[in-house]
Amino acid sequence: MPNSKLRQDPHKVQEAREKNLETAIGREVREVRRARGMTVADLAEVTGLSVGMLSKIENGVTSASLTTLQALSAALSVPVTAFFRRFEERREAVHVKAGEALEIERAGTRAGHQYNLLGHLGANNSGVVVEPYLITLSEESDVFPTFQHDGVELLYILEGEVGYRHGDQSFHLRPGDSLFFDADAPHGPDELIRLPIRYLSVISYPQRGS
Repeated sequence: MPNSKLRQDPHKVQEAREKNLETAIGREVREVRRARGMTVADLAEVTGLSVGMLSKIENGVTSASLTTLQALSAALSVPVTAFFRRFEERREAVHVKAGEALEIERAGTRAGHQYNLLGHLGANNSGVVVEPYLITLSEESDVFPTFQHDGVELLYILEGEVGYRHGDQSFHLRPGDSLFFDADAPHGPDELIRLPIRYLSVISYPQRGS
């Protein structure tokens, strides 16, 4: 007899999907209500729904009927489709196989720093862009402690040792060390202690035009 724990129940999968829809609708109802400066009691009074029912809807505990969604739509002055926005948003994933990361040019490239872009995700509604890089410093690399750009940056050292400057501080980074900082201050490697040096750099900044 096959192990039941290894079998996938299609009904459970459907239930999970429905639950995700309820949660997405509930979050959107709550967000729009708050944006309108309304309490749950205010919304209950306008729609004729009970406070308890509205709380269940906002917490994704129960499914709202089409009639209920229409009432909420009218009370909050948004189309019914607005409540499905979070559920229908595209959730992206980028898979880069070993050795296939795109090598690109950045400010430090002229100093012999090799940049391999591991992916790029633009924002859906968060207004934030995230770019992860694998950076390699070799015998041909120079120090370059003068990077400056928008956003924040996280470094995670994989190999070698480097002195990394941020503003008026310098940090001796070894494998397993990380450094998280405001990228608007001048920063970058100011001492190549043990080569080769490889580290992950994850940069996050506001989406331009958002």
